[in-house]
Amino acid sequence: MGFKCGIVGLPNVGKSTLFNALTNSTKALSGNFPFCTIEPNVGMVPVVDTRLDKLVQISKSKKKIYTSITFVDIAGLVKGASKGEGLGNKFLSHIREVDAIIHLLRCFDSTDIQNVNPNVDPIRDLEIIETEMKLADLESIQKRIDKKNKKNLNEKEFELLNQALELINNDKPIDNLKQNFDKNEISSSGLLSLKPKLYVCNVDEDSASNGNLFSEKVEKMAIKQGAGTVIISAQIEEEISQLEDDEAELFLGEMGLSEAGLDRLIRAGYNLLQLETYFTCGPKEARAWTVKKGTLAPQAAGVIHGDFERGFIRAETISYDDYVTCQGENGAKEAGKMRVEGKSYLVQDGDVMHFLFNT
Repeated sequence: MGFKCGIVGLPNVGKSTLFNALTNSTKALSGNFPFCTIEPNVGMVPVVDTRLDKLVQISKSKKKIYTSITFVDIAGLVKGASKGEGLGNKFLSHIREVDAIIHLLRCFDSTDIQNVNPNVDPIRDLEIIETEMKLADLESIQKRIDKKNKKNLNEKEFELLNQALELINNDKPIDNLKQNFDKNEISSSGLLSLKPKLYVCNVDEDSASNGNLFSEKVEKMAIKQGAGTVIISAQIEEEISQLEDDEAELFLGEMGLSEAGLDRLIRAGYNLLQLETYFTCGPKEARAWTVKKGTLAPQAAGVIHGDFERGFIRAETISYDDYVTCQGENGAKEAGKMRVEGKSYLVQDGDVMHFLFNT
């Protein structure tokens, strides 16, 4: 099961630099000119979890496999993208394929890096992107509710699109739809403006620990929207990603940072998509698996293999805390902390699970 976060922003805000740091690679061509990323770069990034390290230690597993989240570096767009300006059409098609949007906003001033606008204003930049997404949604809605296509919509879908059309035409927040429709209906609508979003403030080196006036404006706006923000210096993170672990830790200390901004960004992306982790653990390997919050045990088993879901019988389950306290599976069994869960069990974050199934 793959989950994708798309990194979007105007040209030259640092998307490719951030992507390089996330994936610890130079796969993305970072150039000081618009549209240096034309096709989206895709990278699977491990979600480092200290709980898995502890499970490996207890179970003496030979192999450790973190779960992962996918980041997509999507080409920068400009005003008029919904009409095909710049790389607009490609941008909009790529962004439709991701599960959530990370808005990377330029919160630094530099004469060395070309800016598509005359001054630094992250709120204006965000409005340009969101306006283009709204205009693309408007065009999509009008096509879908046209008499020729209306027959392909059920009553609920038609109602959602009509309400979305009214909100966009009256310049009201399209997020208001979330009050009237459930998460599945919102997600299946395919509207760009309704995708979960996170604001990432790309600041200068001196502002990496506490932010600056530009990032403060973004944080205030995000609070009003109920959205999250992460402050990061993409340039610093790319430099850190090239260092050995001990050197990186020393560098972070010198910069006054307790942890890499990338770790915070990865966690924020994980939370944005409302994901949780369960574990499988044994002498051969300990592994973390990603599921959506609210996933039932059979579907969680299916993430490992479809046969596990189809032939699901039960799940032997130990909470992470009990596994650690009892020093492993045998200790948990003896203490009565292993539970046998059936098809209606909702998997909890941190569960250590063993699935039994018919072949």
